[in-house]
Amino acid sequence: MTLDTVRGTDRSFLFVLGSSRSDGNTEILARAAAAQLPAGTPQRWVDLNELTLPDFQDGRHESADRQDGENEELLRQATLDATDIVIASPLYWYTLSAQTKRYLDYWSGWLNVPGSDFKERMAGGTLWGVTAMAHEEYEVADGLVTALNHSAAYLGMRFGGVLTGTASRPGRIHADERAMTRAKTFFESETPLARFPFEE
Repeated sequence: MTLDTVRGTDRSFLFVLGSSRSDGNTEILARAAAAQLPAGTPQRWVDLNELTLPDFQDGRHESADRQDGENEELLRQATLDATDIVIASPLYWYTLSAQTKRYLDYWSGWLNVPGSDFKERMAGGTLWGVTAMAHEEYEVADGLVTALNHSAAYLGMRFGGVLTGTASRPGRIHADERAMTRAKTFFESETPLARFPFEE
């Protein structure tokens, strides 16, 4: 797990990198946005490719003696410690990457640990998204946006939206002036309480 931490404010950010390669366009865009946070804001960066984490297995209706692995517990604690969680996933087949989806699947397990207060502790926090994709039409990322919004809504979190950029070849995100400009103020965006469509 990669941990880059700076101490200071009452907000703390967890950046979850879900790309299949390091230093990809999504990570570059996320780091451009993070660079605008106030000095001293705690930042923790986790690259899911650096974690040995098995595929999630739903054990809700099985024995309760399941033991968490070390990496899982580190990831769970990092998630709970953050006030703001930033999911940085490239757009793969119009939704989240497999690594990122597995991370969110683990949330299901953490919800169902006997005595868990995961949902209560997540409530009131803020979920954000960052994604790079080949299309210039950002509407194709609606599936990713919906997945994050609904996840936040289920947990009673706020949703800051998704910072979207266009790039396919490594490093090309720098050429997307619209995305790089938006990155400068992304974390200043309004963060309303996430809602399901039937609640609006």
